[in-house]
Amino acid sequence: MGGRIQFWYEFASTYSYLSATRIEEAAQALGVSVDWQPFLLGPIFAEQGWTSSPFNMYPAKGQYMWRDMERLCARRGLPFQQPDPFPQNGLYAARLALAAKEIGGIGAFSRAVFSAQFGSGRTISDQDTLAECLQIAKLPAELAVRAQDAEIKQALFAQVDQARQLGIFGAPSFVVGDELFWGDDRLDQALELAAT
Repeated sequence: MGGRIQFWYEFASTYSYLSATRIEEAAQALGVSVDWQPFLLGPIFAEQGWTSSPFNMYPAKGQYMWRDMERLCARRGLPFQQPDPFPQNGLYAARLALAAKEIGGIGAFSRAVFSAQFGSGRTISDQDTLAECLQIAKLPAELAVRAQDAEIKQALFAQVDQARQLGIFGAPSFVVGDELFWGDDRLDQALELAAT
């Protein structure tokens, strides 16, 4: 008991929404602590020659993913709306998440952002949407100012660099020790390892 799991997520990632809604409760049941790690997939995709989400670049894959999300959300009792456009720009939301992490509010804020986007179809680059997410997470509105600081902007660049070093290529990803797990369907396996 007392293990730790790193949860690497991108706010534009559909399957990260699924993991964000359940990781805390599942980890707590096993005595595992969660280290929320927001990052940006765009730079990593660009290095692979991708100009957008693979779900947009490969229409059949995208069509399958949206139907899969509908099924999974229905099964888990989660609201689901396909956001337009997709993928959303999660840059500022990720900066806000890092600011929220400094005061222990990253989990609540991140869940609020995912819910706004994939539960209600809201635009997460919109300042009003993110202000509401701060309110839902019971976090101070002043974090919006902190998120503009050069220190936070640099911290997000560092997150992307660290993701690269860990070999992360998609989201959600989970790191336990030296082991990398990719996809919401690998969360339970990652938690089991963290609990040992």
